[in-house]
Amino acid sequence: MAYTMLLLLLLHQVRETKALRVIGGEKTVVQDGNAVLPCILIETQESLSQISWQRRTREKPQNDNFYTILPTTGPQFVGGEDKRFTFIGNFKGNNGTLLLSSVTLMDEGIYTCIFTLFPSGSHKTEIPLNVLVPPVTSLESNTPTVGKDEVLFATCTAAVSKPPAEVKWNISPLGEKVRAATSATQYTNGTTTTISSLFGVPTLEVNNQSVPCVVTSEALANETLPFTIQVQFPPMEVNIIKTSPNTFECESKANPPANFTWKSLQILERL
Repeated sequence: MAYTMLLLLLLHQVRETKALRVIGGEKTVVQDGNAVLPCILIETQESLSQISWQRRTREKPQNDNFYTILPTTGPQFVGGEDKRFTFIGNFKGNNGTLLLSSVTLMDEGIYTCIFTLFPSGSHKTEIPLNVLVPPVTSLESNTPTVGKDEVLFATCTAAVSKPPAEVKWNISPLGEKVRAATSATQYTNGTTTTISSLFGVPTLEVNNQSVPCVVTSEALANETLPFTIQVQFPPMEVNIIKTSPNTFECESKANPPANFTWKSLQILERL
């Protein structure tokens, strides 16, 4: 009889161990935002003695025990306090969820939530945390003089983003009169700087044409940087128009706009 009861108890424990689960999930957050690291233990009647957290991040690539929650003393840091972490779970409810605020790229990594039960021992799940970094955008322009050789009109940059940002020019109004060349530089911290340069022949036809730069990123809503091509050229033709008996206007097309100077010429007739 005793053997039968022991066998039933062991079978019950085996079924219990197989049924219980620790639920987590992968999380993605934009840098400087807040990340909820979910960790819930379900389908168990065993006694919970401790919830603990470990991490392997860009800042700390070695497995690091950094947080515990005990039924008597509550949550506490291990090896140094980081007030960005807040316990938002419930120990009695088998909920070990943490909130990480002001997330940085160095926080990216694997977070492990561990429940210690009696009598079955430890049960855990891993929560991968992915951090998106929005690009720092900028546009630098040149103002060339009208000519026949190809020149650089402008450079559009999406710096230190993760994942890499896409940088494109809206050149459809000009067709093949301009072209874009794009390059990317990757850094050891996982970010990328993407640069796209706009080239073309500086003619009167492309002058004053709008060619915006469009930056697309998972960490940033599409951003449009306005740009209008400016080509410098001297006065092409000077016209003097009589607008009234005593009023004249002088006009000429130029970039930058031409400056006008009027001079009066007096003709003296000899008697």
